[in-house]
Amino acid sequence: MTAPARADLWISGFLEAQSAELDAARNTCLAYGRDLQDFTAWLDREKTSLAHADRETVERYLVFCDAQGLSRATRARRLSSIRQLFRFAFEEGWRDDNPAIQIRGPGRQKSLPKTLSVAEISALLEAAGGFGRSETDQLRNRCLVQLLYATGMRVTELVSLPVAAARGDPRMLLVRGKGNKERMVPISATAREALAEWLARRDELEETARLKGLPPSRFLFPSTGKAGHLTRHRFYGLVKEIAVAAGVSPQKVTPHTLRHAFATHLLEGGADLRSIQTLLGHADISTTEIYTHVLEERLRELVLEHHPLAKHGR
Repeated sequence: MTAPARADLWISGFLEAQSAELDAARNTCLAYGRDLQDFTAWLDREKTSLAHADRETVERYLVFCDAQGLSRATRARRLSSIRQLFRFAFEEGWRDDNPAIQIRGPGRQKSLPKTLSVAEISALLEAAGGFGRSETDQLRNRCLVQLLYATGMRVTELVSLPVAAARGDPRMLLVRGKGNKERMVPISATAREALAEWLARRDELEETARLKGLPPSRFLFPSTGKAGHLTRHRFYGLVKEIAVAAGVSPQKVTPHTLRHAFATHLLEGGADLRSIQTLLGHADISTTEIYTHVLEERLRELVLEHHPLAKHGR
C-alpha cells in the first residue's frame, strides 16, 4: 500500500486505528498525537520525513529531546509513540521496516509516589462536605472525595462514572478503566452514605430538569459541558480548592495523590500487593510495586520491634 504523502495523514491513520481496534482511551490518543506532532515537526526541520527516517534519525531526535531538558519519562513515552507509529506503518505496508524497534529508551525513573497522611486525608474529607456555594455543591463535593479515597479510582473513571453503577446502595462499584477493562471496587460505609445523599439530590435535580423538557444525564456527576459530566480539569481545580479549605498544602494534593493515599494506606494496614493491583486496575504487577517502599518500611519496623538481637542492640 502506498504511504500517505503528508505526516498528518500518517498520524491520523494511526490514531484512528488505535481508537477503533485497540479501544485506546481519548487521553491516550491525545498524548500519542502530541508526541508524534513534535517528532514530525523536528523531521521537517531536519529535511526528512516519516517515510525516510532511519534508526539514526530517531536516535538523534531522542538526543534533541534530552537537550531540551525533557524528563526520562517523557522521552520514554515519545519513543514508545514513535515505535508504535512505525509498527503501524509496517503493518499497513507504508514502510518495510520499523527503524525504532531496536532502540533502547532511557527507561522510567521509579520515584516514590507522593501521598498524604491519614490526618491530611481526614481533613480533606471533612472540608469537602462543607465546601461549595450551595448545599448541592457540598453534597457533590463530599461524594466525589469520599468515593475517590474509598476506591482509588482514576480521576477519569470517577468523573465519568455512569449513574446506573450507583443505584441500589451498592457495596461494590463496576468501574470501566483503561483499555475499556472493567473491574469491581468495594466502597466503604461512609462513602456509600455520601453517595446515597448525593444521588437523592441529583435525582431531584433531574426530575426538575425533566419537567422542563430537558433530557436526563447518564452520568453520576452530570454537567452542561460538552462531555456531559464533570471534567477532569474542573475536578483537579476543585480538589486544590478543598485542600486550601482543609488547611492542607494544595501543592501536595491532586486527584492522583488521593489515589496513591488509597493504595499506601491499604498497604500500611496489611493489604497485599496483588489485591492493590486489582483494586487500582493495574495491568502489570510491576506498576503496583512502586508501593513496596511501604512494605519495606513496615518490615524494617517489624524486625526492630520483635527481633531479639535488635532489642539487645537497643
